[in-house]
Amino acid sequence: MIQTKRTSLRPFIPSDYEAVFEFGSHPEVGKYTGDELLQTPQQAKDIITNVFQSDYKKYGYGRWAVVHKSDNKVIGFAGLKYLPEFDQVDIGFRFLPQYWNKGLATEVSIEIIKYGFETLNLDEIIGIADPLNIGSCKVLQKIGLQFYKTDQYDGDGKKYNWYRLNKESYLKEKR
Repeated sequence: MIQTKRTSLRPFIPSDYEAVFEFGSHPEVGKYTGDELLQTPQQAKDIITNVFQSDYKKYGYGRWAVVHKSDNKVIGFAGLKYLPEFDQVDIGFRFLPQYWNKGLATEVSIEIIKYGFETLNLDEIIGIADPLNIGSCKVLQKIGLQFYKTDQYDGDGKKYNWYRLNKESYLKEKR
């Protein structure tokens, strides 16, 4: 689907459940997400079916499996997600810790932004990150999103950093 120098992004398939469980149950991966850690492989299977694949069918896009080419391993997810409660499209990424600080989130996110604006013809893409998650905040800024507010996100009472990039600004930067 989307290729970068070091990764392939593709839709999740049922057999990816072990990889989803690996990153979805990892305490470091879940530290800033607001999501509860997965407790069973069945929960990972349910996420693939009820979240990832459901989004592909409903919206035509969603979070994709990120396959690290050198070891042919699903190392996490990255992609766009429609947030109906805000009527916004969010870019997100989540990787196993051994793949952090290698530029992979930036590498895949640049291509996801391009896909969102040039293929899906989106008007705007947002990013939401815990302010304590400095790495994710930096990635969102590196890929062109601008901070615009601190606000709640998922009802947990915490404040998150919100970033955005509109298509017009993206096209201007591309020139």
